[in-house]
Amino acid sequence: MTQIYFYSGSNDKLQTACRLCSKAVKQNMKVMVYTPDAAVLERFDELLWTFSPTSFIPHCTIQDDPQLVNVTPVILSDQIPPDSHYDVLLNLHQQYPPVFNQFNRIIEIAGISHEDKLAARERYRFYKDAGYEIQHFNLD
Repeated sequence: MTQIYFYSGSNDKLQTACRLCSKAVKQNMKVMVYTPDAAVLERFDELLWTFSPTSFIPHCTIQDDPQLVNVTPVILSDQIPPDSHYDVLLNLHQQYPPVFNQFNRIIEIAGISHEDKLAARERYRFYKDAGYEIQHFNLD
């Protein structure tokens, strides 16, 4: 069954997402970062290049050459193709992702703004009501 990991209290969701991507890549996991918001994907793409002066997280977009996508550990995507073969789905969208149960692990990050907390609570409730066990980490 898909494992759900919630990280709440993030002062900067994209920085937190970078750290979690880095951790997953070090554990040899393939990660899909999902949001239909193109501006968020663009900011996240830029941040993956610069967030750490001593490391680089190999990444590309789902629209890149399929051969590149197959060998790159982090894929940025505005869609979730059916039968995706990734270990982790890192959701940067305000709603729960479609077809999330094809992943071994879902990572959700809740920021500190009121709107973000409300959206995260809805996603949390959705997973809980669907019978998923949720591991929660407070970043405060």
